[in-house]
Amino acid sequence: MPRPILATIHSAALSHNLARVRVAAPDARVWAVVKANAYGHGIERVFDALRSADGFALLDLAEAQRLRALDWRGPILLLEGCFEARDLELCSRLGLWHAIHCNEQIDRLAAHKTQLPHHVFLKMNSGMNRLGFTPERFRAAWTRLNALPQVDQISLMTHFSDADGPRGIEAQLQAFESVTHDLPGERTLSNSAATLRHGAVLDGRSDWVRPGIVLYGSAPDFPEHNVAHWGLQPTMTLSSRIIGLQQLRAGDSVGYGSSFVAEAPLRIGVVACGYADGYPRHCSTGTPVLVGGVRSRMVGRVSMDMITVDLSALPQAGMGSEVTLWGQSTTGAVLSIDEVAQAAGTVGYELMCAVAARVPFVLA
Repeated sequence: MPRPILATIHSAALSHNLARVRVAAPDARVWAVVKANAYGHGIERVFDALRSADGFALLDLAEAQRLRALDWRGPILLLEGCFEARDLELCSRLGLWHAIHCNEQIDRLAAHKTQLPHHVFLKMNSGMNRLGFTPERFRAAWTRLNALPQVDQISLMTHFSDADGPRGIEAQLQAFESVTHDLPGERTLSNSAATLRHGAVLDGRSDWVRPGIVLYGSAPDFPEHNVAHWGLQPTMTLSSRIIGLQQLRAGDSVGYGSSFVAEAPLRIGVVACGYADGYPRHCSTGTPVLVGGVRSRMVGRVSMDMITVDLSALPQAGMGSEVTLWGQSTTGAVLSIDEVAQAAGTVGYELMCAVAARVPFVLA
């Protein structure tokens, strides 16, 4: 039989989380962000559950082609725009909308020969300081684009750096609106955190919202708020089974480096999951797991192919028992991916995207 590790994608949870976004932004249209292969879930696996979105947003032309191959005829937005002049031809052919964040992209568009003018999203750097025109240069870029016959519509966008924290969005929102208040075009401002945390402030100001991580059942402002607070459901479960048992005596150690030493007799289970499967190596003793739906902990170091878990309070657990590394167990118990990511010193985004190719996926 195959190794028991498995990643399960929950379609109903994806649909639920999309509906949750619509409640938070009832007057806005929704870009379902499916970059990074739908945050590691697989574009083809999430498509049916998210196809009620008003559009899809991503980075790669190849991923846009996959959406068109699924017979999606609605809007697709390239969040970083085109990287080369020849990309514009594919945008014309596939009917893609694309971001403009630098003068070089405007230059390429001006030299592009097309009979189908483009819908572009002019991006302001309102304080994130990654991509976009500064407020001082934004109107000049808009004027250049507006004069091009290659451009049909200009929408306006920015990205909040601190929507998930105490600094909030006020300074960036003021920078954006002070420059764009009299410019035509739709606006897209809100990422996941802004949509959930600042929806009342942004109501009527953001024609499109761009939810990413919330669609996939992770809280954008964890640990201040968890998924239960936001009414989200986990969309990915990483599960495996116990493939070995050991009985430790007081003073016995577990795994490489003997980093965990039992203080008293302890029964442990060996689980078929390791960092080669995408489980974070930086997880250490105390990282939560579910064994048969009951909360327990990992002990020792993560190996390439195995971890060890504490069974001292789980006499019913044994060979073949289900272990949920994150997500929802078959008993209905949930272990948030955010908790596991916190133990690894990272965020749920990384764990979703890092599940290894050797792990089989199923759609539920």
